Amino acid sequence: MQNPEISGIEYQHGELSGYEVKEYLLEKWGHKCAYCGAKDVPLEVEHIVPKARGGSNRVSNLTISCHKCNQDKGDKPVEDFLQGKEGILEKIRKQAKAPLKDAAAMNATRSILLYELEKLGCRVYTGIGARTKFNRKLFGVPKEHCLDALCIGDNITAVFGINKPVLEINCKGRGLHQRMLPDSYGFPRAHRMKQKRVHGFATGDMVLANVIKGKKKGNYVGRIAVRQTGYFDIQTKQGKVCGISWKYCHLISRNDGYEYVYKEI
Repeated sequence: MQNPEISGIEYQHGELSGYEVKEYLLEKWGHKCAYCGAKDVPLEVEHIVPKARGGSNRVSNLTISCHKCNQDKGDKPVEDFLQGKEGILEKIRKQAKAPLKDAAAMNATRSILLYELEKLGCRVYTGIGARTKFNRKLFGVPKEHCLDALCIGDNITAVFGINKPVLEINCKGRGLHQRMLPDSYGFPRAHRMKQKRVHGFATGDMVLANVIKGKKKGNYVGRIAVRQTGYFDIQTKQGKVCGISWKYCHLISRNDGYEYVYKEI
């Protein structure tokens, strides 16, 4: 291989022909036109040295450009197209030769992980991000992490007919070590409680509050923020409810640092 870059990948045959190399180039060139810097527009694979002038299909001779720049450049030498823009020309030449180090590190890590899993006797199959994206676009699957897992590889029949909610897990942490709350200037304005539990409850716990009387009568389910007074705030799907006595609260689950939500897809 010429340099530690992908070369010759565009000569693959089949439905993914040319697809992986574009994903590589998009990542390498920052998902923007190399000539004008346009973002959030359709981007095309572009030969730095035109094929009509002897340019090759190697990745080191390819870049990403918007449609207008691609058409304006045509088969012109890149020096003529960027005449008077020597800074951009030098940047393109330098970037074209640079390998995508992140991809190399990830590929090396993947190989070691695959080797270790195979030693355990596991049946392991590998795939590439380009294939996942190709499958997602081909079958019109929404961009969701849970569905990306089903779009990996050649068989994605499992994604059809999915109409059930999925469990989304978000990391929320277990609170702060900071005991003092500063104002906008950094001066102390309040101090946190020394103890984390009040009447057996801690901030972040999931509770069911069954309020049987008063203006806030009703049932509330959500995460609580404890107060030393014994009157807690509950964050429900409908909004925050303040001043609920601990006596009405029934523990559903302790705060384990994660938030669990069923999400429609």
